[in-house]
Amino acid sequence: MQARLAAKDIACRRGDRLLFRGLSIDCASGDTVHVSGANGIGKSSLLRILAGLLRPFAGEVLQIGEVGFVDERLALDANLPLGQALSFWERLDGCGEPGRALALLKLEPLMDVPVRYLSTGQRKRAALARLLNRNCPIWLLDEPLNGLDSEAQAVFETLVARHCEGGGIAVVASHQPIALGSPLVVDLARFTA
Repeated sequence: MQARLAAKDIACRRGDRLLFRGLSIDCASGDTVHVSGANGIGKSSLLRILAGLLRPFAGEVLQIGEVGFVDERLALDANLPLGQALSFWERLDGCGEPGRALALLKLEPLMDVPVRYLSTGQRKRAALARLLNRNCPIWLLDEPLNGLDSEAQAVFETLVARHCEGGGIAVVASHQPIALGSPLVVDLARFTA
């Protein structure tokens, strides 16, 4: 099955403020989208709408294929060692190759460290490991470079490229420069009310 993610003429309202309107995208297998804009402009809200976690104020979203969403909220038990926290999700997600993500993201030395003691960059790498283990075709990534050093950023950019070359879709919201090949760039400032 080919993955697809489309948004037609969507708008986002938070409280009394209309963040953006009239935004449309249509992504098929292999596509990469870079959502850019200043902090507070609505990048996170857009990803939450695309993930189905937030209802658009107007417009509609079509999604074909499972979505993996990574933001600043780490969905790992903070009291467990990282290895146990990841193992919990590996069992639920039906992961066939858990060691692959650990090796790619250099997490093996951290398996006995409680999640609550991980640095920001280590937490981000742990979230990416869980995403890799899920094997879902649509990735929604909110500020994925925050807390990553230059080596980890390069690994992340390579993982996104491989995912899309393999038929996946990646939508990356970032205010930082990011190497994504030839992405469709969505500058949210163009859609502000």
